[in-house]
Amino acid sequence: MKRTAQFLFEVGMLKKTPRTGYQFLGSGGESVADHSFRTAVIGFAIASMVTDCDRNQVVLMCLFHDLAEARTGDHNYVNKRYVKKDENRVMEDQLSGLEFKDEIKGILEEYEACHSLESHLAKDADQLDLILELKQQMDLGNPNAIEWIGYAVKRLSTSVAKSLAEKILNTHSAEWWFNKDTDWWVNGGTQPSKGG
Repeated sequence: MKRTAQFLFEVGMLKKTPRTGYQFLGSGGESVADHSFRTAVIGFAIASMVTDCDRNQVVLMCLFHDLAEARTGDHNYVNKRYVKKDENRVMEDQLSGLEFKDEIKGILEEYEACHSLESHLAKDADQLDLILELKQQMDLGNPNAIEWIGYAVKRLSTSVAKSLAEKILNTHSAEWWFNKDTDWWVNGGTQPSKGG
């Protein structure tokens, strides 16, 4: 149990580990844990739209896909040109002594190999989270996001992810809460008083 407690403290580091691409984007920001959470939700959503798919496996891959970054930090595309992470060594050290080591190791190996439908969906969920972030920054007027979003869309491999990306690109990021077709924004949810 002590080893599990240590592992869970380490997982908490992902809440403090920033995603570094935002320094080049010029706006926005999130932690690796923020990213992993929504990626897992996206994985659940898109796997639910596909038949003959192990949805739970997709969610687990999404949840654990950046686990190594608790030790390595997040490396953006510029960092990756110069810095090589030894993720196999990280995985061995990070999971050492855990009763569920082999299960997480298998999940991460399947994700990296990217041979199964589930791994393709998990990789697409990772990109869809980026696309959602870029679309939000685009809606806020960041011109870099407009250029970057096209590259993220090109990385998608499944038809369900490509369809969802198209919907994301055609949906304003504030539309889920800002309904312009009501008078709530004027009246605050109350009826205007008579005569005045």
